[in-house]
Formats: sequence, structure tokens, C-alpha cells
Amino acid sequence: MTNDIQAEQRRDILSGRASALSDSDDWHTSDPDFVSYDGDQLEREERAAMRRVAGLSTEIEDVTEVEYRQLRLERVVLVGVWSDGTLEEAENSLRELAALAETAGSTVLAGVVQRRHRPDPATYVGSGKAEELRDIVVAEGADTVVADSQLAPNQRRALEDVVKVKVIDRTALILDIFAQHAKSKEGKAQVELAQLQYLLPRLRGWGESMSRQAGGQVSGGAGMGSRGPGETKIELDRRRINSRIAKLRREIREMKTVRDTKRSGRRASHMPAVAIAGYTNAGKSSLLNRLTGAGALVENALFATLDPTIRRAQTPDGREYILADTVGFVRSLPHELVEAFRSTLEEVGDADLLLHVVDGSHPDPEGQITAVRDVLADVWEDPNEHPKEIVVVNKADVAEPEVLDRLLRTERYSIAVSARTGAGIEELQALIADELPTQDVALTLLVPYDRGDVVNALHTDAEVLTEEHLAEGTRLQVRVFAHQADAFAEFVER
Repeated sequence: MTNDIQAEQRRDILSGRASALSDSDDWHTSDPDFVSYDGDQLEREERAAMRRVAGLSTEIEDVTEVEYRQLRLERVVLVGVWSDGTLEEAENSLRELAALAETAGSTVLAGVVQRRHRPDPATYVGSGKAEELRDIVVAEGADTVVADSQLAPNQRRALEDVVKVKVIDRTALILDIFAQHAKSKEGKAQVELAQLQYLLPRLRGWGESMSRQAGGQVSGGAGMGSRGPGETKIELDRRRINSRIAKLRREIREMKTVRDTKRSGRRASHMPAVAIAGYTNAGKSSLLNRLTGAGALVENALFATLDPTIRRAQTPDGREYILADTVGFVRSLPHELVEAFRSTLEEVGDADLLLHVVDGSHPDPEGQITAVRDVLADVWEDPNEHPKEIVVVNKADVAEPEVLDRLLRTERYSIAVSARTGAGIEELQALIADELPTQDVALTLLVPYDRGDVVNALHTDAEVLTEEHLAEGTRLQVRVFAHQADAFAEFVER
């Protein structure tokens, strides 16, 4: 009877995890009112082609399993150590881990939280709890254990020795999701770099499989041809991984040059830029689609967007600006990923305005805000370069009113919207228009006729109020951004 109660409690921990991602995954495709702004979701169909299904055998028994490329769902048990904070925060973290596991393609069977001052250096949860975890794995029929922290190599090995199934940590789970969702060449290279950096200190092997070459006089009479430098297989693997890491870093630097060139081209056009950043699954891509009709991938999954999407948008008064959707963040985002995706985060660093999207329906929206700001703090070396930040509380249609009221009172610059229903979008567009830099410097210029390039630049990048042709040249009254004024100083009419 006691075991049944404990099993029920383990499931209760995970019961509020938005299932873990909510039951309305396809709302934007089933409701005709919303299809128009979300655009063609072609990438959703591609991802669904590798759909995992519960109960499917790993042995191919029917040709339809090959035809539809269906994979068996892994059955996982979650385990976390509660060292600081409240129990509610620990349970929210485990629910988020459940959502990550489901996004990666698994069925979450149970979750266990242990109260400890610090994780056990040997087995992460201690020997007694590890044995209890083994009993849960056997009872649930699980084949994987996922830890809600980054495990040291010896912790993972020791825990595997006890539970007798595969053990992975939070970092490995996030890397797996990134590997599934990366589409662009740069995104794939960044994910592979992060995976190799994570793998390098965790290489392991057994017995003679690690000794490919023998050094000095070989015991056992192996004789000629077997004497050599004594490089073991694990040393060889490390060398190959280090070589691959160096190559990937070179490739990413070259890709960064291309991205910088495109970014400098946008800066040369003096078009204001707005970046959308925020926690994963907060609705950033939905907001981009609502503002621009971009048709970016919208999926009720964590880290659905890895490659930044850049689109043009217009303020209500007709001014154009660049809108960039970036990769989402999460608590305890692996350091390897922050480093690998630094070039992607630079889209945020060059913005004139930052839309920080928060999921108003999340159990801990303030925790999301803190986690995102911790990552963004690494983007700007000088805090004075930080653009103005507007906190956009999304999913207002399903959020608790008192939570919305608390967030709007706490954050100085904030607004509540629903990208799903369109509520608050007009107010957000007006707020963006008010905060974007304006062409507020008035100049009267006299441009010689042999400087047609200057006249063309003014028509392209400035607001031309009047234009008349005189004997000395073209006289124009214009409005420009403050940073443009110096470029036209020599033509100012005296």
C-alpha cells in the first residue's frame, strides 16, 4: 500500500508540467482564424516525419514501420537533488526537465526529488537513494534515467552501475534536442561543437579495447610490427576530437564573417533593429509571425527555434525596421551551448530595442526572466550598450490575472499580449514605434550635381521633406538619425 502511495506522489510531481507541453500542440493549424498569420509550417511536417510513437517495438516487424520511420519512445525516470530554494522551485525544475525529455522523444514515467545540502560526489543522490531509484526503474520498466543537473563523469558511471540502465544528465538532454532541431549549416556546426566539448572529458572504455598500440618491449611475444609510441585508443579518440573541434571553430568563424557582413549591410541601411529574446517555448516565433506574417516554425516544444529568423516589419506610421527571432534560453543552459551560439546571440547585441518575451502562464515567470537576463549579461561587455528592454508577457489569454498584474507592476517597461488571439498586439506595435530611434535631426543640404550618390543615399536612408534644383546644386530639407548627421555635415547649407 505504501509503495502505491509513493508511486502516486512521484507522478503528482510531474502532473502540472503542461502535459509536459500542453494538450493544444496544433491549435494554430486547426483554427481557421489563426492559420493566416502563422504561414506555411513546412518544417513542422518534416519534423513529424520522424515521429516517435509509444509501444512500438525496436525490432522491425512490419514494412509500415520503415515507411513512416517511427521510433519507439524511450521510457524515462527523472531524478533531481533539491539543495537550495523552495520545494516548489525544485518541482518546477523537474517539470521543465519532463518537458525537455518529451521534446527529445520519450515517455516520462516518474520523477523523484531528493533533499540534500549538496549532490553526493559519488552517485549524485547517495547510495541509499540510488538503490531506491533502481527499484523505481524496475517497477516502471524504464530504460533511461535523466538527472536534473550536469553530472560529473564518475557520478554518471557510479549511478549507472547501481540502476543498471542508461543515465544521462540535463546537459546531454538539451544537446540531444539541439541536434534534432538544428537545420542550417551554422546551427549544425554549433551543436556538434558543443557536443564534442561535452564529450571530451567523458570518454571512457574498458580493458584492452583502450590499448590499440603497445609501447616498448611487448609482453606476450607480439613481436615485430607491434612496437610503437604506445598511444592508447582513448588518446587517439581525444586527439581526433580535438582536431574536429579546431576545424569546427574555424568553420564557425568563417560563417560568422558571413553573418557579420549581412549585419553590417543592415546597419549601413540605417534601418532600426528589434530583437526578440526570451525563455524557450515562451512564444517568440508566434509573436514574430503575428507582427510580420513570417511563417516561422511554431511548435509547442522546447527549443523549436535554433536558427535566427530575420524579417522586415513596419510600424503603424509606415517606418520599416528589422525584427530578429533568436534561440530560446533555459535554466542552467550548458556553457558549451552559450559559447557555441555566441554568434547567434550577437543578433541581440546589435539591436536598438529588445523584446523580452515571457510565458505568463508558466508557474515561475520571474525565474524565466532571471535565467534569460543571466545569459544576456554575457552578450554585452559594456552594460551601457544594453538596448532598451521591453518585457512582453505572452499567453495573456491563459495566464492568471494576478500573475499578469504582478509582472506588469514589477517590470518598469512591460506589456501583456497574446500572440495566439492577437490581444495587445496593436498596443505593442505602438510601443515599438515610440521606442525605435527616429529621424529627428533636421538638415538643409546643398548637394553639388556631381554628387548624385549623396542625393540617392538621402532618398534611401533619410526622410526627404523638400527638394529643389538650383544653379549651385540640389537643395534638400531632410530629417536624419542623429548618427547620420556627421556623414552629411559637409553639405549643410551655410
